[in-house]
Amino acid sequence: MKYMCLIYTDPALTPPMGEKMNEAYFDLNRRLKAAGVMVTGDALQPATTATSVRSRGGKVETMDGPFAETREHLGGYYILDCPDLDQALHWAAQIPGATYGTVEVRPLVVFG
Repeated sequence: MKYMCLIYTDPALTPPMGEKMNEAYFDLNRRLKAAGVMVTGDALQPATTATSVRSRGGKVETMDGPFAETREHLGGYYILDCPDLDQALHWAAQIPGATYGTVEVRPLVVFG
């Protein structure tokens, strides 16, 4: 089963990505790969770089920024291939962003 781990942090409370934080993520990536559960994962540019798109009645609207105003911003994600939710939660708890924010874990729907 594949799970998406969405990493949300409050930029006001999260230390900037520096050598220490990068090394924590690199270490986690090595452990996820060694365990055979990492499918992919990436960091995202800040929410200020986002563009939201809506289509209503055939008309397309674009807006600068994220759609929802929240304190925590989506900063990155992992897709993990784990046998069950318990193992996905085990790995999600080790994501460095969980120390400063929230990691939301959701199973993916696989079509076909």
